[in-house]
Amino acid sequence: MKDWTPSALLHASGMYWESCAIHAAVHLDIFTPLDGGPLTPEALAERIGCRPESTARLVTALCAMGLLSRTGDACELTPFAKDRLCRGKPGYLGYAVEHHRDLLPGWSKLDQAVREGKPVRARTSVETGDSSERERFLMGMRDIANAQAERSVPHIDLTGRRRLLDLGGATGAYAIHFCRRNPDLEAVVFDLPTSKPFAERVIAEEGMADRVRFTGGDFTLDELPGGFDVAWLSQILHGAGFEASVNIVRKAAQSLVPGGLLLIQEFILDDDRNGPEHSALFDLNMLIGTPDGQSYTRQELAGFLRDAGAVDIRRLPLHLPQGCGIMAGTIPITPERIAENA
Repeated sequence: MKDWTPSALLHASGMYWESCAIHAAVHLDIFTPLDGGPLTPEALAERIGCRPESTARLVTALCAMGLLSRTGDACELTPFAKDRLCRGKPGYLGYAVEHHRDLLPGWSKLDQAVREGKPVRARTSVETGDSSERERFLMGMRDIANAQAERSVPHIDLTGRRRLLDLGGATGAYAIHFCRRNPDLEAVVFDLPTSKPFAERVIAEEGMADRVRFTGGDFTLDELPGGFDVAWLSQILHGAGFEASVNIVRKAAQSLVPGGLLLIQEFILDDDRNGPEHSALFDLNMLIGTPDGQSYTRQELAGFLRDAGAVDIRRLPLHLPQGCGIMAGTIPITPERIAENA
């Protein structure tokens, strides 16, 4: 629990200033021109098409935040900004930052969402908005998935498993990581057709087109392909209501062969609903932007797995950031399941 003081409260209340400075810098692409070397704020302003006086003021804020540094009249990138905030770099996080910027108007209406109990923004997702918005969402989710996968995938044992279903996998980031980690594994990414061009681009760029393929469909409505050893459901249930989540997990279980492994990754609330903080705040993000979406507790996720017929239900002992956790269950080897998959 936080040790709240008046100073801590006012700091938290005003943290959006810092967020908005980062959003503006990424949206204006301040960092990429500096990848070639230091520039004065005036020269930088000319490169990004902004007024020199106001650009200099944003540069001052970014220097104070440790994303830029200043030597004499010129500013330059810090090592973190060079690796993470310059377009074209493998570690670029700008798409995720732009996605957070898209969410900001809705968060300013949280009081209205609580009062009315319904969304206050048009959904920012792959099925709405213009193509640039879809790109920011999908590529931002790829950035976040890549960061998470580095901490989770190496600790998930898929020995002997050959086919993985990445349900709602967007650009296939997790499917790629799982296949790289497991040389005998192949994967199918099942997501909305609007995700296909982005997924195929990322899969090709990663050199995985021979082992990861994309299938278009709506997992809330369509039948899923079958015959998989593993089903991976990462951050898709929070966008659905309780009954819809029950159905999604059940369909994922039906796509598995007997003995198949069902994995659910979510921002998991404690069973007493006292935290963790990010999972609780993410629940509000779902209130703002979805009719029924929410964060779920460990007990609720275990219930989804149980209703789908899974056994050996457990939370994997992984310490992931932002309250993220992985629930696992196994599809039992029974005569009925063997007959279904014959």
